[in-house]
Amino acid sequence: MIDPVDRFAARPLVAHYDAPHAAGGQSLPARLREAFRAAGCDPKRLTLDEIAGIDQLHLGGRRASRSLAALGELAPGERVLDVGCGTGGASRLLAAEVGCEVTGLDITPAFVEVAAWLSRATGLAERTRFLCADAARVPLPEASLEVVWCQHALMNMPDAAAVLAEWHRLLVPGGRVLLHEVVAGEEDSPLRLPVPWARDAATSHLRTREALAALLAEGGFAPVAVHDVTEAALGWRRKHSRREAVEAAPGASPQAPALPGPSLIFGEAFAAMGRNLRDNLAADRVRILEGVWRKA
Repeated sequence: MIDPVDRFAARPLVAHYDAPHAAGGQSLPARLREAFRAAGCDPKRLTLDEIAGIDQLHLGGRRASRSLAALGELAPGERVLDVGCGTGGASRLLAAEVGCEVTGLDITPAFVEVAAWLSRATGLAERTRFLCADAARVPLPEASLEVVWCQHALMNMPDAAAVLAEWHRLLVPGGRVLLHEVVAGEEDSPLRLPVPWARDAATSHLRTREALAALLAEGGFAPVAVHDVTEAALGWRRKHSRREAVEAAPGASPQAPALPGPSLIFGEAFAAMGRNLRDNLAADRVRILEGVWRKA
């Protein structure tokens, strides 16, 4: 668990990533279980397809995770730390499809609780485990991992240098960092908010591609392959924005209860977050990188 000082520091992120509960509503696990039952699913026995809408809270969903795993040449049996694991989707994908031994880590207690439940419900509890901790203070021994995996999480971390130092401690010699990250674009006008990682500027710590590269180099990591995947991410976000607009349109045909989606996590603001992310990508206020770095 997180110590009291860390809990205080994590409060803005917890409030952002579990906004309905922070506003006095049901806990995230309770909301999701109720939604699965309404959709005709047994919360104790779920498939990976049934949980896809809340499984991977980053641009590109499972396709983006598979692309990063291929770029990083992940192999069965490798020990992986999934930093900022959210509800655990990437952890389960790497365990189920690659055969990795995965530990998911997140600072938001509700995410860790949901991640563990979903792994049990999908039969992957023995191949994944989840920790609630700060990414700069991970309760794992030195040189205990082959891979650190991180998707859309560094932009929530104000002290990235401390986080990278911890990754360097945890990795074996030659270990790899696999990143799928949001960085600042060339357009320097203010970010349109809210976005999925922040409701205001205080919790957004975007860095330029060059600043991120410098931090990684200073942290002892050498680039192996780095790709700009902004266009693919923008296409994915546009597709989802169109679908969300149709579903929310006045007079839309009533539908049976849908499987849980991100709005159950982020609350009513999620529709605006999706639109703003699309517009920020299109205006080059943000870009998306996919890359692999090796511990020097």
